[in-house]
Amino acid sequence: MKKLAPFFLALGILWGSAHAAEEKSIIVSSTTSTEQSGLFGYLLPIFEKKSGIKVKVVAVGTGQALDIGRRGDADVVFVHDKPAEEIFVAEGYSTKRSEVMYNDFILIGPKSDPAKIGGGKDIQIAFQKIATSQSPFISRGDKSGTNAAELRYWKDAGIAVSSSSPWYKETGSGMGPALNSASAMNAYILADRGTWLSFKNRGDLVILVQGDPKLFNQYGVMLVNPIKFPQVKKVEGQLFIDWLVSKEGQDAIAGYKIDGQQLFFPNAKK
Repeated sequence: MKKLAPFFLALGILWGSAHAAEEKSIIVSSTTSTEQSGLFGYLLPIFEKKSGIKVKVVAVGTGQALDIGRRGDADVVFVHDKPAEEIFVAEGYSTKRSEVMYNDFILIGPKSDPAKIGGGKDIQIAFQKIATSQSPFISRGDKSGTNAAELRYWKDAGIAVSSSSPWYKETGSGMGPALNSASAMNAYILADRGTWLSFKNRGDLVILVQGDPKLFNQYGVMLVNPIKFPQVKKVEGQLFIDWLVSKEGQDAIAGYKIDGQQLFFPNAKK
């Protein structure tokens, strides 16, 4: 038995080390655009090296990301649907929402532009023309931040869209797969600029409408309420949020570029 003591001691040390390493991690539920744009692939190694905290990302639509937070299955939620985020806080699932960065939505479509929307800046007029011409339109249909914005634009344009319309197709997928569908079908689609810039399978798709102030796309971050969910890693999660809104984190966000183009613009409030 005495000979086995060092073995069990070593095993205990290894288990303790593994347990400590496991505790130095957080789960972030986030929108697909932060991952599919490549932003997290750029940012997270910088944070992890500085803090020693491993960040595990669950990338889904914003609505699903918020639902994950509502179940207490994430420590931090990082999404882009401000009205839904404010409801999340009001319901007590977080105590504070912090703004982190922004980019914009753009309306993509085929070069042939059957709805004749190219060069315009008014998203509502563009949507009206697409509906009138019944040109193919791909909707994510996944309750994401992008999907929520798209539905607001249809509503503001006075158009009731439905999956029963032959020209309006819901994919129920993330931004990348939805763009693939639009490319395959030569269809119009609303996208966030970050994912578009990192998207390679463009086919005949081009940016047709951009620059409308209504296309502004704000991202926010929230710690899931540790009082409601005691398993939430409050300290590590808050460290991640504090880093995102710090000068170092904001500079890192600004430094992420593809082909010289900046994808996200930091705007954390001081």
